[in-house]
Amino acid sequence: MRRLLLAGLVGLTVLPAVAAVPAVAPLDLKTVMADPDWIGQAVETPYWSVDGRSLYYALKRDGSPVHDLYRVDPASGQGVKLDPAAMAQADGPAVFDRAHRHAAFILHGDVFVVDLASGRRQQVTRTPQMESAPRFSADGRALQYRDGNDWYSYDLASGVAAPAAILKFADDPQAKQPDAFGRRQLELFRTLREVKADKQAVRDEDKALDAADPGRAPQPFWLGDKSRAVDTELSPDGRWMLVVTVPKDHAKGEAPKVNHYVTEGGYTEPKDARTYVGRNDPAPQSLLLLDLRGHQQYPLKTDGLPGIKDDPLKALRAQAVAALEKAGKQDEAKALKAPDVRPVRIIAGTEDGGGGGIEWSDDGSQLAIQLRAIDNKDRWIASVDFGRHVLVGQHRLTDEAWVNWNFNDFGWLRDNRTLWYLSEHSGWSQLYVKPLDGKAKALTSGRFEVSHPLLSDDGRWFYLRANRVAPYSYDVYRVPTAGGELARVTNYQGMDDFRLSPDGSQLAVLHSSPYVKAQLAVQSAAGGTPRELTSTMKPAFTAHDWIAPAIVEVPSSHGAGNIYAKYYGPANEAAAPKPAVIFVHGAGYLQNVTLSWSPYFREQMFHNLLVQQGYVVLDMDYRASEGYGRAWRTAIYRQMGHPELEDLLDGKAWLVKNHGVDPKRVGIYGGSYGGFMTEMALLRAPGEFAAGSAQRPVSDWTLYSHEYTSNILNDPQLDPEAYKASSPIEYADQLRDPLLIQHGLIDDNVLAEDSIRLYQRFIELHKKNFWMSLYPLERHGFVHADSWYDEYRRIDELFDTYVKPVRDASPGH
Repeated sequence: MRRLLLAGLVGLTVLPAVAAVPAVAPLDLKTVMADPDWIGQAVETPYWSVDGRSLYYALKRDGSPVHDLYRVDPASGQGVKLDPAAMAQADGPAVFDRAHRHAAFILHGDVFVVDLASGRRQQVTRTPQMESAPRFSADGRALQYRDGNDWYSYDLASGVAAPAAILKFADDPQAKQPDAFGRRQLELFRTLREVKADKQAVRDEDKALDAADPGRAPQPFWLGDKSRAVDTELSPDGRWMLVVTVPKDHAKGEAPKVNHYVTEGGYTEPKDARTYVGRNDPAPQSLLLLDLRGHQQYPLKTDGLPGIKDDPLKALRAQAVAALEKAGKQDEAKALKAPDVRPVRIIAGTEDGGGGGIEWSDDGSQLAIQLRAIDNKDRWIASVDFGRHVLVGQHRLTDEAWVNWNFNDFGWLRDNRTLWYLSEHSGWSQLYVKPLDGKAKALTSGRFEVSHPLLSDDGRWFYLRANRVAPYSYDVYRVPTAGGELARVTNYQGMDDFRLSPDGSQLAVLHSSPYVKAQLAVQSAAGGTPRELTSTMKPAFTAHDWIAPAIVEVPSSHGAGNIYAKYYGPANEAAAPKPAVIFVHGAGYLQNVTLSWSPYFREQMFHNLLVQQGYVVLDMDYRASEGYGRAWRTAIYRQMGHPELEDLLDGKAWLVKNHGVDPKRVGIYGGSYGGFMTEMALLRAPGEFAAGSAQRPVSDWTLYSHEYTSNILNDPQLDPEAYKASSPIEYADQLRDPLLIQHGLIDDNVLAEDSIRLYQRFIELHKKNFWMSLYPLERHGFVHADSWYDEYRRIDELFDTYVKPVRDASPGH
């Protein structure tokens, strides 16, 4: 097994001085689990300066959560850390008008505009609010920006900012009509009639002045008191505004409590967590189109979208209703009745608002909206007919399992008439274009995934991220918007993100490798040799002789093809039987077998330590993982923990066959979804693993969040069998092998009660060899080095006790 000795990149950015590193000692657990500042920092959030001559990026400050801002010259590689005075004069990530006469950006939550010819910089706002989403109007005369769901337009010539619209979620007080008693009052009393006439005269005068004077603030839109806004989007021409609303009185369902036991005040503090799946569906969203010029409002109904009146869960629904009716639960059966029109949400128009499901064309003449059925089976992209005020379906993506929460990018080409979008229609995320009145055309195709599409300012190219060479290898590619060759632009294999320069000639590229955090480089947008701009890894880390993980393909014994994995072993592997550990990554839909820096960098260092102690380690992208297409992703539909376990057992068999691993000495561990799979492995395949450690695991999917779980298992009321088949707690009676459970007590993602309930189940079943370790100050992702060390000390001791020693063939093992 070859090893990797990191010499680091050529350091061009000004960084704090580091002391000389003494001779490297063997790895130890305290070093591996220490505060990761000793490793070095990843380059974060790079962006180009307004003039395109510099790049900015952030680095976390050692020993602090504060991030410092750096500026580097991409031509020379010379960089500097900005002090507070220099930060006040820095640019932010900029947007440009179509003529490239002006740029705008957000800095410290305020809006700035720059005249590109003179370099003059003007601060537009100075408020305690956080303005966002700056963009120029279609005619280039105004700068639009938002404060929450309120939009403003700043006139570049006059320097005046005004609200684009005023939204009032209440009934129009002037629209209220008198009832019979009120009409009688007006008939009787002349003075009341005169007062009413005077009020009407003032209103009429206001309307006349508004019509004659564009400098006045607009009249409010009265939108009723039955809803509230979760998002608004202003058209670039200032003519229209789309409002996304939810019912004001929608009940989220009862929230469970998370108790904080170790607090500054000394008293236990209970806090609300997210609701359980199926306790109440997400609030349905509605669309309201406002004509700002004519001061009219038009609801955009969704009932014309293709398939929206179908019930994709019809068979499951009938089965669940029949079971409830047989049990005499008529009210519950009635509650499962299918809606006449399926409710929808705007893809990114969730409770936090912010758009993402709404895209205006550059000139404001076209509007596209992306909607998703709350049952997760359909995604639509629709345009808007402004003459008839109706949605016009342009694309429908249906998935019998669930529509992916990734690959939902869409927008308009520069012709303002052609849509582009990502879709898994072919089974893989690919890029498509579609004229409003024409057929869709694929710009990319193949058994690979594309993401991060970026349209060049001149409209000629799409730049995107793809794993075309191999599932684990990512680079920047580009393809002409008119169609043509998909050409590779970078050659890193571990490309993480990129930014196109303002003139479109250069790419700023974030790239990493298994033992090098994200670094910044720049190269021609057409391809070529890059210039490395940063080197932030520290000598104490790079001096270690880290094991380069070998990417291997494990054949599936269940017809799934090959399962990609990372294998860690010694340079000179002995033939004698050896112990092994299988690591299971979290999230389910995540790709850990790549050539980039891993989010599981601590675990990767721990794997090096395990090899040092005589183990070999396998880290698998089991079915459900990202990067391998739709079929791989949805294999777990209604059966979480089943295909994945088949893959893990195939991994164990591969280790035994190819690396002389003793089948009686294989341990397993992981966190979150990996913890769930550790429990499923020990409970559904007793005797296969010598021991397992489950960190922050889901033990009962009925306790997890709606958005994630209902995608894969549907609602528990509709599909109780899927939850029963997929929850480790249902297999608790099969515990036979040592199991360590570890959980943060203030975890508000996977609640600690999940592990505590399984622990109680084991107690009642009189099980042995199970333990639980709780961490009072940790949430789902641990942040304190002491907790990391304690957690992995226990894992290390578990494996040292139950996996590493040679085991006999006595009953029970």
